[in-house]
Amino acid sequence: MDLDSLIEKFKRKDEKAFETLYNMYSDSMHGVIYNIVRDNAIAEEVMQDVFIKAWHKSDSYAPKKGRFFTWLLNIARNAAIDKTRSKAYKTSKQNLDATFFVDILQTSENLDRKTDAIGIAKFVTKLAEKCKEVIELLYFKGYTQSEASEALDMPIGTIKTRNRNCIQELRNMVLN
Repeated sequence: MDLDSLIEKFKRKDEKAFETLYNMYSDSMHGVIYNIVRDNAIAEEVMQDVFIKAWHKSDSYAPKKGRFFTWLLNIARNAAIDKTRSKAYKTSKQNLDATFFVDILQTSENLDRKTDAIGIAKFVTKLAEKCKEVIELLYFKGYTQSEASEALDMPIGTIKTRNRNCIQELRNMVLN
């Protein structure tokens, strides 16, 4: 069955389509969420919430606006960021030791196998270093544009422009 008809069935609340899409995308979503929350149990919980939210909001997906994977990825990324901003999450992470932060502080070689389930890492590694930095912070580590601006010591306008240009460059690589 092709992806478009699978998505249409999903939008009509077909449980088999849901199960198939879940199996196709759960590893990728878990990887992206995990790179933001840095806790496997929380990543699992958020991933479940993401798929339930997608199920309930399936009528909001429009193929003309982008790919299904991108739509789902945005839901996952936003849910993970929301989770990290929650009071319960912040309280649970107050007394972590430094080892929790070690791989957050590493370079952009931080893409694990689950994040790379769709093969995006090979495209990201082909980007210029300035693009890798912005993509890593915004999409794989869950930084806001303001936080990325501070971390990279750049004006927020530069971050926004670079993000837009780098994503367009990445899109061109993937689609060509």
